[in-house]
Amino acid sequence: MEPVREEGGRELAAWAERAGVAYLDGGVMATPSMIGRPGSSILYSGSADVFHECGPLLDVWGTSAYFGEDAGLASLYDLALLAGMYVVFGGFMHGAAMVAPAGVTAGEFAARAAPWPAAMTSTFDGLADVVDGGDYTVDGQQSLTFSSLDDILAASSDQGISTEAVAMVQRLIHRQIDAGHGEEGFARIIESIRQPG
Repeated sequence: MEPVREEGGRELAAWAERAGVAYLDGGVMATPSMIGRPGSSILYSGSADVFHECGPLLDVWGTSAYFGEDAGLASLYDLALLAGMYVVFGGFMHGAAMVAPAGVTAGEFAARAAPWPAAMTSTFDGLADVVDGGDYTVDGQQSLTFSSLDDILAASSDQGISTEAVAMVQRLIHRQIDAGHGEEGFARIIESIRQPG
């Protein structure tokens, strides 16, 4: 089932209020087979009373997280988390395609690739601190100029594969470099995302 966009959740909450019904919206962060098992989480927003009253039942399906009275927030978080997931999956598929001409199977690549994103996501808190602080010159960051993906793009072309997945990130990097921010940190690409070119 496709997630309801955040505005849809808000519209349903407004309809429910007019009808005298308490409304709780949710975003399911699990595949069907994960429901009720470790790793399943469900995001909720809307009526706090309903969330707290039904908490024991909701927790049977997965770890519950409540984001407040704004009925659209659960859906917004759901879609934002899925956006990150699909970009990671696209990166994995790119890497698997990149090594395939050298005789490496997707399974062999997966065994090497799986631990790598887990190690890298440990840097999310640091990146978030930089973004929230708004200072992309903070020491310890990899500069945008250093982060340029030219070598990856060239190697991908050499392997005869599409560069679309990586080129998307390269465009975000180069919009900031072209604006004179090349020596600032990689986290600055969020400004390319916030202000579409």
